[in-house]
Amino acid sequence: MRRRISSLGELDEVAGKNRQVRAAPAQHDEFEFELPRGYVHTDGTLHRRGRMRLATAKDELRPQIDLRVKENPAYLSVVLLSQVITGLGEITDVHAGVVENMYATDVAFLQDFYRRINSEGHTRAGVTCPSCDTAFEVDLAGGRLGES
Repeated sequence: MRRRISSLGELDEVAGKNRQVRAAPAQHDEFEFELPRGYVHTDGTLHRRGRMRLATAKDELRPQIDLRVKENPAYLSVVLLSQVITGLGEITDVHAGVVENMYATDVAFLQDFYRRINSEGHTRAGVTCPSCDTAFEVDLAGGRLGES
């Protein structure tokens, strides 16, 4: 059933409502995480909680021209992670030097976290209990064992 519009004001009102209905939903492009071990800053502060944003094509292309990556292809993940981590504790300037000084377990965690949010769009993983064979989901973004 069509609605008859009798004034410009009514047209604006209807158009506004239609725009609101058709507006794209806000996308979640930044994800919080908690490192398994944590990064120890030069001042001795331990940082475990951080944020990572979704990668852009530019983020994935930029390391390809980085001389450090050309000399050592394994350095690619260090450069890439340093571009997409937006904060680590109180540190807002996360650069390659920060990622270089992280524990290997934390870098491995961040690589998997990056893969999950950029290819799967979430941080949940399906797991199975080895004792009772019960399947359930865990959120890899953080939280210690036993926390809800």
